[in-house]
Amino acid sequence: MSITGVIAGAKIAGIAASLYTAWTAWRTMPDSVIRRKLMKVFKDGQIVKTIKRPPGTKLKDIIIPPKIQRVSIYQDRIQAVFTVPQGVNPEDVHKHLWLFKQAFGELVELEGEVKTFVLTIYRQDMVTFDYDYEEIAPKLTGLHLPIYVGRSRHGDEFYDITEFPHLLIAGETGGGKSATVRSILATLIKTAGERMKLYCADLKRSEFHLFRGIAEEVVNDTPKLHTMLLKIQKELINRGKLLDKAELANVLDLPEKERPPFIVLAIDEVALLKKEKDIMSIIEDISAIGRALGVFLILSMQRPDAQVLDGKLKNNLTVRMALRHQDEINSRITIGSGEAAEILNSQRGRMVFKLDGLKFVQSPYLELSKAKTLLAPYKRHTEALPLSPPVEETPEEQPIEWGGLQ
Repeated sequence: MSITGVIAGAKIAGIAASLYTAWTAWRTMPDSVIRRKLMKVFKDGQIVKTIKRPPGTKLKDIIIPPKIQRVSIYQDRIQAVFTVPQGVNPEDVHKHLWLFKQAFGELVELEGEVKTFVLTIYRQDMVTFDYDYEEIAPKLTGLHLPIYVGRSRHGDEFYDITEFPHLLIAGETGGGKSATVRSILATLIKTAGERMKLYCADLKRSEFHLFRGIAEEVVNDTPKLHTMLLKIQKELINRGKLLDKAELANVLDLPEKERPPFIVLAIDEVALLKKEKDIMSIIEDISAIGRALGVFLILSMQRPDAQVLDGKLKNNLTVRMALRHQDEINSRITIGSGEAAEILNSQRGRMVFKLDGLKFVQSPYLELSKAKTLLAPYKRHTEALPLSPPVEETPEEQPIEWGGLQ
């Protein structure tokens, strides 16, 4: 072989080696690895669109997998965005979450409802943490009634219950429900102060003793709860008249000096009330008209009950927190999805938070003794004052019917 041939061969070999090195590097890049694993998940789960060939033809059916739009790599996570072909049921994506976890590990979240989905792969899990009001307080500025949920993998999660009214908290024993409710009410008390009146019903006599002397009332049985609800019912009517006279739609539209205090009604183990039709009727009416009148529900229970969370009440509980649930059926009753059944026994305080989608959040741990110290300055030594003065009717005024409340 001539020298020229040897040189040419060496160049070709060098180019081939460079190409092989580049190809090997490309194959082992996170972007490429993620794409390959995703395509395998689509194939294994049959998350594809299949176009059948006419009978008798030897050609194979056409298989169209989802299109991976991009893979973004961050310090704490990797995100893959993909779109499914027209005609693929979005539920086929979510029901194969277990396949995504097999491919990428337990620390994944899958978001999307119609065509575009985002798979987020986290490098480390959320950790438990203690409640620290001083740390979160600056972030709650400007919210009328802030609900501090906890920390997701994106940071602190909070919202204003006056904007997203009524909250359901559900979770089995040992899941962290008590500490979650405790921290939520403590935050409301410290931020709202005199702008809020708290009413509590503790039907198992185990949760709300902490708030005696702070709440306007803490009741432990259904007759007393019914009496308390009748008072709130009258207040709803009074506020309806107030808004009607002012020709306004929401108490927040009133001048601040004329605005009645917000009312928060917290009921633990609301499932025990499913046979109390009179009580449930008032609770349902509050869920329907409470936002405009400044009255908000925080309902909690260990096991979700489809008979309680039915119809109007369930639809009006716009925000839900599902801590550990016993099974997928119970999880679906609470949040319409099975994710809460996947929370481990060791993940105390972990929840699926439902507000504009689902996300995993770790709620803060607020120990009872710490809560007592935190709330001690708010203990009242005098009788609670009336919510607001009654609005007198003139002879020309007709009795008001307000959302079924007489």
